[in-house]
Parts: sequence; C-alpha cells; structure tokens
Amino acid sequence: MVWLTGGALAVALLMITGLLLLVLVQGAGTFWPRPVERFTLHSGAVHMGEVTRVESFEPDESLFSQLEGPARARAEAMLAEGGGLIERRLVRIGNYELTGEHFAWVSDYEVAQREEPAWALIIERLEWGRFYGEPKAFLIDGEVAADSPEAVWALFNEHHRPSRQRWRERRHLEVHEIGRVNARQEAARIALRQAEIDHGVESPQAAAAAARFEVVQHEVEGEFSRIRDAIRALNEENARFKIVLSTAQGQEKHLEAAEIVRAFPANQLDVTSKAGVYASRWKEFLTADPREANSEGGVFPAIFGTVLMTIIMSLLVVPFGVLAALYLREYAKGGVVVSAVRIAVNNLAGVPSIVFGVFGLGFFCYLMGGTIDQVFFQAKSASGPTFGTGGLFWASLTLALLTLPVVIVATEEALAAVPNSMREGSYACGASKWQTIKRIVLPRAMPGIMTGMILAMARGAGEVAPLMLVGAVKLAPELPGEINSIAPFFHIERSFMHLGFHIYDLGFQSQNSEAAKPMVFTTTLLLIAIIAILNLAAIWLRMRLRRKFVANQF
Repeated sequence: MVWLTGGALAVALLMITGLLLLVLVQGAGTFWPRPVERFTLHSGAVHMGEVTRVESFEPDESLFSQLEGPARARAEAMLAEGGGLIERRLVRIGNYELTGEHFAWVSDYEVAQREEPAWALIIERLEWGRFYGEPKAFLIDGEVAADSPEAVWALFNEHHRPSRQRWRERRHLEVHEIGRVNARQEAARIALRQAEIDHGVESPQAAAAAARFEVVQHEVEGEFSRIRDAIRALNEENARFKIVLSTAQGQEKHLEAAEIVRAFPANQLDVTSKAGVYASRWKEFLTADPREANSEGGVFPAIFGTVLMTIIMSLLVVPFGVLAALYLREYAKGGVVVSAVRIAVNNLAGVPSIVFGVFGLGFFCYLMGGTIDQVFFQAKSASGPTFGTGGLFWASLTLALLTLPVVIVATEEALAAVPNSMREGSYACGASKWQTIKRIVLPRAMPGIMTGMILAMARGAGEVAPLMLVGAVKLAPELPGEINSIAPFFHIERSFMHLGFHIYDLGFQSQNSEAAKPMVFTTTLLLIAIIAILNLAAIWLRMRLRRKFVANQF
C-alpha cells in the first residue's frame, strides 16, 4: 500500500507538472520574435514569413501522381533518405488582403532556394493581421522621401511614434469624448421619458424636461461637430506618412504609419533587440484591448473582468457559506431536516456548472433583473434592458451559488475541529452563545474557512459554461468600472470579458486557428497565474491566522 499510494501521488504530480510545463513553455514562447524566411519553390511560387511549425509526414500515392520528372525524383530521394517521411513547414505568410491565406505549408522537396532576407520586416497592424515585406519607399504627402531600405527604416522610426500618438488621441476622442457626449444626451432623453411616465405627456414637468432636452441636444450637436473636426484633422495629418512595402511576390502595399502597431527587421535583431520586442509584446498583451477577432493585441479587459468577478463572487459566497455552516453546526439540532440539508449541499457540489448557468439566466437575469428594470429603469426600456440581461453581478451571484457547497463543507469541518472544551470554558466564564462563536470558535476556525474560500476562488475563476449564459461576451473593451473625480465605481450590470471564455473563443471560434493557437497557451498561462496570485494572497492571510492560533490549526 505504501508503494501503491506513493506511486499514485507521483503519477498525479507528474501529470500536473507536465501540464504546467507544457502551458509555460508554449505560452512564454509565443511572443519571442522568429526570423523571416523566404522560400522559392521549383514551381516558381514564393512564400515569405515565419516558420511556426515543422513536422514530418508520410506522403500517399496521390502526391507522386501529381509530380513529374525532376520533382518526382527529388521527392522520392527525400522519402528514401527520411525513412519514408518528408519534412514540411507551416509558414505564417500573412498579407491576408493580398493572398487570402494566413498560412501555407511548404514541403522540403518543393523548395529550390531558402534564405533570410536582411530587410524583411514583420509588420503588426491594427487590421488584417501581420504583413511581411521589404521596405521600398517612405512617402510624405505622397512624395518619395526615401527609397533605400536604410533611409526608409530611419524615416519610419522618426514618424512612427508621433503618428501612433495622434492615433491614440483620435481613439480617445472616438471612445471617451463621443461616449461622454452620448451619455449626456441619453441622460437628458431618459429624464424626459421619466417625466412623461411620472406626470404625463402633457404635464408641465414633461414640457420642462422637453425644453431641457432641446437645450442639451443643441449643445451636443456643437460638441459632436468639434470632436469630428478634431478627428478629421488627426486623420489628415496621419495620412501624410506612409511606408511602401514590397511583398515576396513583388506586389506593393502602402501602409499608414499610424496603423502599424509594431514593426522590426526580424533578421537583423540581436538577443537584446529580440528581448525588447518580447517585452513590448507582453506589455501590449497585458495592457491593451484585443484586436483581430481576439487573436492579437491584449487581454486587459478580460483580466479586469476575471479579477473583479472573482473578488465579487468571493465577497458574496463567503458570508453566506459561513452563516449557513454556523447554523448547521452550532445552532441546528440533529434530525431528518438537517441531514437532508447536508445531503442536498453535498449533491449541489456535483451538479454540472451549466445547470447553474441556466438557473442564473432564468432567475437572476430574467426574473430579478426584469423586475428591477420594470420598477427602477422603466424610462430606459427603449434602450434595452439594464439589469434584465447578463452582467457582472449576475455572473458573480451564479458562481457564488456554484461554489457555495465548497465553502459550507469546509467551514463545517473547520468549526468541528475547534475543541468543545474551548466552548465549555467560554460558557463557564459567563459568555453567551454568540460571544463564544465570535471570540472563540470563529477565530480558530478561520484558517479552515479561508481554505474553503481558496477552493471556491480557484473553481469560480476558471468556470466558463455558466458565464456564457449570464454575462461573459466575446468582446467588451468598455470596462465594467470607472474612476470619477470622487472615487472608483463599478457598473455591475454590464457584460464583461473573462479569460476562460476568451480561451474558449480563441480555441474554437477563431477564423485563424493557427494564429490563435499560441495565444490560447499564453492566455491559459495568464489565467493560471492570476488564480495563483489570488490564491497566494488568501494563503498568506490563512498562514497569519494560523500563526495567531497555532495551538488549534485546522
């Protein structure tokens, strides 16, 4: 039994370690820049890009039936040399708007020449994915300002940062300034509608609200005009600076400097430069919004949503779970009812999570949220439901219900571990039931309660199925939180992004699965790291409590 149990533990540890190592290696290596290679095939076709995967395959007879003469002789020679296998490479060729493909397979027998062009650039863009090409010219106001690779690259670096700054200013105007003006206009419309509901359409109050709405409408139109003029000026200035790139097939592409997120000559980078690109990509991943159907860019909205939802869930589930366990252990008398409740709690721990999602959608979103909308947000009904749809708060409540059995069971065990002699001593000193629980039982059971909270956080943070029904969405760059002049506050009614759902979307819903695959591992690594950080914070608190009550650890 010693060998059997020890072996089982070793196998379990090996499986967990292997999984973590796979995620770590694949996820951490996603952003390391690769060289750009150009493959010239015997057929005359040319592919240029990054090699993302190399594999050996066993060709079938259909391959040889398509080859003739020297091409067939090369394939047969490589097949004999490789022991019946031929190597092929998956090349990320990009340039989707020109090629219609993101990747291309290149087999060794097809290659006539393979090289690494010195001035092959990797261009990471806001749209259409990556672009691979060599610098041909740099245009300012439509005129060629440089036509040699060195001069083009120097001019691009000179104008790229200011162009990106202007793009960020434009983005701020489009998102925040226009959003602020829209919010003011919507608030005036809601006030008018509320006055009509409360006092009638023909009432003096409704007339006054309508007058205020007209004033706001006039002011808003002026603000919109000012913002549009500012955006137009920024766009015109950015349109002055363009880089001209030549693809491997000889096609030309004009790109505005402002639309390029990052560019670098991959084959000229030393280790330090590669580390700089690597750090820049990680910074973007952790702080920026996603782009290109979530397959590029950052995941900050998903990080924010995951952490905020987990914290709200923990604040909801722990008090309810502890109170329920206190009643079952300290107050309730043993009997059929209490036994049935305990059985029900244990059974709830085995209910599939999607069932909780369906319950949350029906009870929280439709019933409770719909009632709240009818009572408090009737004036906003024309704009759609406020609380009567999926949102951060309903998702947190649903996962709180999902993890409630874990907290109840762990808390009950922690309470049972407190010796009865300590309770009896407290009663002997004249303490009441609640004083004994508050000052004797709960402090010594707190490490066990924290254990339940840690388990609940770990499970709740990684759940995806319920969130698909009660609030998590594919893209929600507008965060469910803001900071005003007084204090930060949260829009608990908003939909949000979640790292677990982001992983599902990348892995199974992306149109560019090969490009999304590395991001799946990276996002998984990030989710594991966030759960570990939250758990470590709870473990640190639990260790402090254990040191305080070292004589009665759970």
